[in-house]
Amino acid sequence: MFNQLGVIGCGLMGGSFALAMKKAGLVRRVVGYSKSPSTTETARKLGVIDVAAESALLAVSGSDIVLLAVPVAATESTLRAVRHLVDPKVLFMDVGSTKCDVVDAAKRALGKQLPAFVPAHPIAGKESAGVQHADATLYQGRQVILTPLPQTDAALVQKATDVWSALGAQVLKMTPENHDAAFAAVSHLPHLLAFAFFQAVASQPAGRDFLSLAGPGFRDFTRIAASDAAVWRDILMANKTEVLLQSRLFRQALDALEAMMQGGDAAQLEARIRLIAEARANWHMNVPRGASRKDS
Repeated sequence: MFNQLGVIGCGLMGGSFALAMKKAGLVRRVVGYSKSPSTTETARKLGVIDVAAESALLAVSGSDIVLLAVPVAATESTLRAVRHLVDPKVLFMDVGSTKCDVVDAAKRALGKQLPAFVPAHPIAGKESAGVQHADATLYQGRQVILTPLPQTDAALVQKATDVWSALGAQVLKMTPENHDAAFAAVSHLPHLLAFAFFQAVASQPAGRDFLSLAGPGFRDFTRIAASDAAVWRDILMANKTEVLLQSRLFRQALDALEAMMQGGDAAQLEARIRLIAEARANWHMNVPRGASRKDS
């Protein structure tokens, strides 16, 4: 059991981690800090945290486990603000959806203290942000990707693995580069497409009428278009090289299907759709190639 968890960023992800740690009996006390004092106070009133800290540094002080649940663009400034309290025996983790930029920020901010930082990405979330939506079960049955560096303390990597496993998550390890390439394809580009697609329909003169006729398929396809704008701005900009690569590959696939339609080649179009449909029907959520797995 940990004596104190310091949470920097008391939103959905940080709040859910705090609640999950409490539910699992893994921590005695939670101290939280958010840039917005009202958020921190709401977290305290909801019982997500026990003590509201006035700064990130005070949230770290006395903690033996620290979670950074801030926008990825704020990683470096946050780590710089607390770095003189980064102890080699204290587990520091983040929950950022991109990892190369987070690792680079940690290298610049922490220097010799880098081994204490274990980059993490829980594959979990909701369309609704904010601590009021924090959920102690958010991470149960979900994957958590760790992207440790060669310098990262192996004992802390194991401790991070044990913590996430105790919360019901399945832990995988990848390099930051492989992580960002993979999630550009299966998460970041799908969000970009959902944003663009919903806008394309809604902005038409008859868009409101079209939307009134939308069924479950449209709802499911565009669900992630309701995601937090600031969060996804940061993710898309941080991983833009990989996302733009995946976007080009998507355009090639779309162009090929459109060419069959324009050419009137119904047989080829059907054959291509059948291949895609069969591949989707046979697809299962497997561990990415090159990743290692530790089940809870």
